Amino acid sequence: MDKVISKDTTVDKAIRKGLDMLGIENHEADIVVVSEGKKGLFGFGQKEAVVEITRKEIMDFEEAGDIQLAENEEKVEHIEEDLEEDYPETAKEILAEKHKAEVVMIAAEDDEEDYEDEFGEEGGLEEAIAHVIAYLTDISEVYGAPAIVTVEEKNRSLIFHMDSKKPGLLIGKYGKIVNALQILAQAMVQRYVRHRISVVVNVGDYRERRASVLESIADRTADRVIRTKQPVFLEPLPAFERKQIHARLSQNKQITTHSEGKEPHRYLVVEIAE
Repeated sequence: MDKVISKDTTVDKAIRKGLDMLGIENHEADIVVVSEGKKGLFGFGQKEAVVEITRKEIMDFEEAGDIQLAENEEKVEHIEEDLEEDYPETAKEILAEKHKAEVVMIAAEDDEEDYEDEFGEEGGLEEAIAHVIAYLTDISEVYGAPAIVTVEEKNRSLIFHMDSKKPGLLIGKYGKIVNALQILAQAMVQRYVRHRISVVVNVGDYRERRASVLESIADRTADRVIRTKQPVFLEPLPAFERKQIHARLSQNKQITTHSEGKEPHRYLVVEIAE
């Protein structure tokens, strides 16, 4: 059995029941909230919460980097669909540049097979950085917002800084463009580097400003949950932004957070700690 429909008085209880039925944990499942249920009054009009839980396909990976690559490629598929839907005029050009970069990378990988021992992890990282910088530079020109791209290595992370006179064109509405570029950059890097490494794409000071907004959202949400004793379901956010909010709220022992839904519509639920 790989999928179940679970019902209970609350979403959390329905999820727990469904996970137990499949014999798996949260990280092994895709969870969709079909209905949040309804408490009713004195037992009348009460409706159970309904969730659909699907067992994730377990793939055989040799290294952590392989897991990261598979996860990123799934996200790339979603992000490409979003780009084509929201930016039809430029999506083809953006993805064309991405595919050009992939052709170069695949060709390089074929050449490297003959001297893999000499190439090594460090060389792979340097190649990945070079390809991502070239890709982001080309993309900025496609958008009519030429950017100077530099990279910073910090705490096992790569931060690609894009400095442009027209940053808004590279950020996009609600950060959708820069977030898409970040996911694509992550996937490109992971093709060369097999260990887990975090990739961030920043346009000007967008990430810093966005972090401040997320902290504000987290604080307001915590206040509301504590005041009303009711869970709050946040809007869908990229995984790295959900982690930022979770990190902020983890400092408050009165509340708990968890993610529900399936990418790219996965969202955070904030509720009172039991």
